[in-house]
Amino acid sequence: MNTTQESPEGRQRRLELARQALKDFYALCFWSYREDAEITEEKIPFVIRGLREHGGLAGYRTAAELCR
Repeated sequence: MNTTQESPEGRQRRLELARQALKDFYALCFWSYREDAEITEEKIPFVIRGLREHGGLAGYRTAAELCR
């Protein structure tokens, strides 16, 4: 993950992407998690891990986008 200081716009973009990934990959990766769960910055690593482990190529690409 990017450890440099991130702009507020960049953080908001990552949050929106993580929230959309939870919706898009729910059946593949996050089926055991609450569908209406709130995704915060602290939960982004959880989303990335789920995408990498169970999301296939599309999930892996989305995880890479979240790591930028």
